[in-house]
Formats: sequence, C-alpha cells, structure tokens
Amino acid sequence: MYVPSHFAADQDAVRDLLTNPGAANLVTSTEHGLLATLLPFVYDPEVGEHGALLGHVARNNDQWRLPALGESLVIIQRSDAYISPTWYPSKAEHGRVVPTWNYTTAHAYGRLVIHDDPAWVEHLVRRLTTLHEAASEQPWTVDDAPARFIAGQLRAIVGVELVITRVEAKRKLSQNRPSADVDGVVAGLRARGDLESAADVERAQQDPVRRG
Repeated sequence: MYVPSHFAADQDAVRDLLTNPGAANLVTSTEHGLLATLLPFVYDPEVGEHGALLGHVARNNDQWRLPALGESLVIIQRSDAYISPTWYPSKAEHGRVVPTWNYTTAHAYGRLVIHDDPAWVEHLVRRLTTLHEAASEQPWTVDDAPARFIAGQLRAIVGVELVITRVEAKRKLSQNRPSADVDGVVAGLRARGDLESAADVERAQQDPVRRG
C-alpha cells in the first residue's frame, strides 16, 4: 500500500482498526488463483507478536480447503467518502483544487491457520456475538437458540485465523489540506448526512503529526 507520511496511521489508530474491524476481506493466493471472502473478524492480541484476526467461513467455501501460497491478507476498511472541491474555501481563492476520496484502511498480512474444530468455532462465535451485541439493550446470546440447532450451524462453518506478521495502515482524511479547507470538508460531509466520515476527519486533526 502506498502510504505518504502525512497519511500514515499511528499505533493507536492501527490497534483501533484491528480491535473494531467489523467485516473485512480475507484474500488468499492459491494454486487456482486469488480467492476473497468478506467475513466478520475479532482481534486476539495475545497470539504471536502482532496478534491474530479470527473468523469463520462456510464449509462449502473452497477458500479454506485450498492451501494459501505465501502470505494471506485481510483488508480492513472504515468509512470512506467522496470529497468535493466545492467544499474548499481555497477554490474561490485560486481554483487549484480537485476532487478526492477520504478513507481509512489497514492491510493485515500473515499466516492463515484453519480450525476445523467445533469447539474452537463455537468459542469464536460466542466472542463475535458478544462483541457485536454489546450495544444492544437485550443482547442475543448463543444460548438463546436450541442447542441442537446451534450444533448444526457450527458444523456448517470452519474457523480461520490470520496470525499477523505485519500491518500497513492509512488514514487519508484531509490532513494535507489547510485548516479552512478541512472545516469545509467537515461541513460538507455533515450537510450530506455522513456524520461518521465527518467525525473521522475531525479526529485526524487531533493527531500529534498534524498538530506538530
């Protein structure tokens, strides 16, 4: 990934991306070419030097059966947004502005481990459920469903674990624009109803690199 210094994510931002990945794309290179699957992941910082991303795929998905050649990759992405040059005050000053795209992303590389083990998969499913039900007033748990039904569901999936060897992360959030233009971006995103992207831009302005 091309990461100019002013868009580089610091360690706190990387950990935030890994801890709250939502769904991400698992990409593997196999003897049959590239395979990719969008999966929910949970981060386990206790595995290896850089932690691991744990998820599961359908048993009928060939990606877990075909050995990965070399490193595998998980692509994590947060909010992204089109940025109109009409939002920049500098447009009126000199006109030397163009559209761009803001985004936050991380590429986690590592060794893919397959877990065709119902106990491992059940533990993972419980962790994923706890993570994503945490904001609910009445969170659903695995134990809310009949045990026989859950057992059947677990047999239909296989666990995957990316043991991370390196992470490349980028936060392209208007850090290279003058402060007035940044304010215009925030206002434009809010007017469009994209509050999440607006908040990302505001947080990026608090980075030590930006302040310094």
